[in-house]
Amino acid sequence: MTALASIKNQDIAAMMRDMGINARKAALELAQVPSEPKISALKAAAAKLRENADAILAANAKDMEAGRVKGLTDALLDRLALDPARIEGMAAGIEAVAELPDPVGRELARWSPEHNGLDIARVSVPLGVIGIIYESRPNVTADASAMCIKSGNAAILRGGSESFHSSRAIFDCMAKGIAKAGLPDNAIQMIPTTDRAAVGEMLKLSDYIDVIVPRGGKSLIARITDESRIPLFKHLEGLCHTYVHASANPQKAVDIVVNAKMRRVGVCGSTETILIDSSVAGRLLPRIAEALVAKGCELRGDDIAQSIDGHIKPATDEDWVTEYLDAIVSIKVVNGVTDAVNHINTYGSHHTDAIIAENAAAATTFMNGVDSGIVIVNASTQFADGGEFGMGAEIGISTGKLHARGPVGVEQLTSYKYIVRGTGQTRP
Repeated sequence: MTALASIKNQDIAAMMRDMGINARKAALELAQVPSEPKISALKAAAAKLRENADAILAANAKDMEAGRVKGLTDALLDRLALDPARIEGMAAGIEAVAELPDPVGRELARWSPEHNGLDIARVSVPLGVIGIIYESRPNVTADASAMCIKSGNAAILRGGSESFHSSRAIFDCMAKGIAKAGLPDNAIQMIPTTDRAAVGEMLKLSDYIDVIVPRGGKSLIARITDESRIPLFKHLEGLCHTYVHASANPQKAVDIVVNAKMRRVGVCGSTETILIDSSVAGRLLPRIAEALVAKGCELRGDDIAQSIDGHIKPATDEDWVTEYLDAIVSIKVVNGVTDAVNHINTYGSHHTDAIIAENAAAATTFMNGVDSGIVIVNASTQFADGGEFGMGAEIGISTGKLHARGPVGVEQLTSYKYIVRGTGQTRP
């Protein structure tokens, strides 16, 4: 269950191959583990997190200090930071995952073709081995481990260098809890090095790893997309939009936009571009701008937006495709819902986009037209979260379309197989 203590003088390729072999063996065993041991393992892991909160915070302090020295932005430091409340949130999230219905072994469909009398059932099964590659958010260690165990999958975790000590401390708690429940050795493993070569070797393990889940910035996703021999659940950047339609309730629009941008600027569900209808921009944009500026947000906008409010600085073409992860937002005045949809589909990342509107027809046009994994009506884009969706947690927000889209919960970490029962039939 524990990762190798050191890889000094070891061959990284051999180490990764051994981890793949061990994970495959564990996955075959995990697939047959019933619900109760998995629930016990996750509850024990949550208890270990609480018991070792001080050690986790001490490890996080090392990462935070290194991050400051490295010059990480405030938003990235916020992603990295842990405190007692966030550790309790991780533990509670693990317990919530534990209590979810078991996604494995469910009969998804059953039928019997008349011409042969076979009894055919489609039954959910684990994917197998999941590789998770992530950057600065140490809570992913807990969330991903919990979800993989719940769904009967083995996991190989590769946290970023920024969160190395924090992730390792969390992993140790998860591993001890899982071991206490008697689950297979190597059900979860963490790569014990920040050497980038380990990622390259991991992406070659198509004989052992069934899917890779990358969570990070453009450069990480681009590298993994180029190098991986393994299918991906892509968690691309959260270039999210909030569109204020002409029919929007003004106070609702102000409240939602401010929350969508400023609740936590460093999360992937933070709104990065505000679109507002030209027919209401003159009277509503100043209210929105004033509320955002009061929260410390920098505003960048097109020519029309600048002419309406003096707080707004000029936006460049680069602003429409930038995930700021900071207290900065771009603003564009649009001519109706079709114009808004076209802008989002041109510049967005297919993550999460919202409309604020009282007009049902406009909301329907927006919902049908926006090509994103999550489309929200009259609520903040910061609800783009597996926990808020009642999934307990998420392993990422998939911006692709194959197999999983939107929040990837325990159900999305399963596939299916066909169980065919006969009574002696032979095919003519």
